[in-house]
Amino acid sequence: MVDILRPDEVRKKYGELFCQNYLTLVDEEHGTGQIVEICKYRGPGQWDIVNRKRSKGILRRIRQDGTIIIMDVDLGRKELNFGPVTDEIGGQGVCGMVVEGDMVRTSWFGIAGASIGVGACIPQCPDVIHTEYPEGTVVGGANRVNVDIITPKRVRVIIGMDDTDTKEKGASWVVSLKLGESCPIGKFIEHRIIQLNPKVPNKTTNCCSTAVSFAVKEEEIPELVAYCKQFIKEHSYSQDAVMTVFKGLEIPDELRDFGWSAKSVIYTPEDAEEMAKKHNVEIIEVTGRKGVIGAVAAIGCFDLGDKAAGVPEDFE
Repeated sequence: MVDILRPDEVRKKYGELFCQNYLTLVDEEHGTGQIVEICKYRGPGQWDIVNRKRSKGILRRIRQDGTIIIMDVDLGRKELNFGPVTDEIGGQGVCGMVVEGDMVRTSWFGIAGASIGVGACIPQCPDVIHTEYPEGTVVGGANRVNVDIITPKRVRVIIGMDDTDTKEKGASWVVSLKLGESCPIGKFIEHRIIQLNPKVPNKTTNCCSTAVSFAVKEEEIPELVAYCKQFIKEHSYSQDAVMTVFKGLEIPDELRDFGWSAKSVIYTPEDAEEMAKKHNVEIIEVTGRKGVIGAVAAIGCFDLGDKAAGVPEDFE
């Protein structure tokens, strides 16, 4: 037997806890997924990261940005290995992420105090549809808990942009950040400022492009793209603004290399257009065409972490 609880029922049973968002993104073409959690506080995330790395399961990579935890995972199921963890120390891990139609099932185990995180904290997030508990589950204490958390299936969409500003007014990174904060479609996840080649002849001041990512349902993508295009058009000071769109969790190596080399190489618009065509990056001329190099490079650099914000000599 399985007990099924909605987020409001979990909250009523265990009290208000700390997880604010729990998003499951999938890239079925590449067999990968991403779990995004937002907690009220940083400390629980630090503990979770160490324990999830130890237990591994389907985990590929995990990182924390403030109170956001982002986990890159393999779709499917894999055994957990809690290593030296005992019932007295506790432990936590994710052993499965499976697509079921327009929903995603993630399977978690938690031991001792960690059982509260997977059994009571995450399941009360508003993004969760419901959580399935084996009959007789007891959360907390020295108990071992395994639950399946059911969520809507979402995909990642990255919106890149460049040349929304002029030498006198604006900054592209401000436009993208305001876009992310104001967008009513999907969930705003990450923001990047991409430093490009400061030696290019045609630039404003810093020669930066920018990008934001969203978790959206597949059917929401056209609405998201339309909203972003209109927002950029209304907030651009330039007649050269370009927007790019990329769907997926795996940025191709060649596109990533293009983004990185755009920090030191002077490319032509045709170079960027060719790269975009090869790797399913949609180019939208919002007010013009000149920003195409930076907007395509913004997609390529999106998953480079701190490297996105610098030039190669910063990391030598």
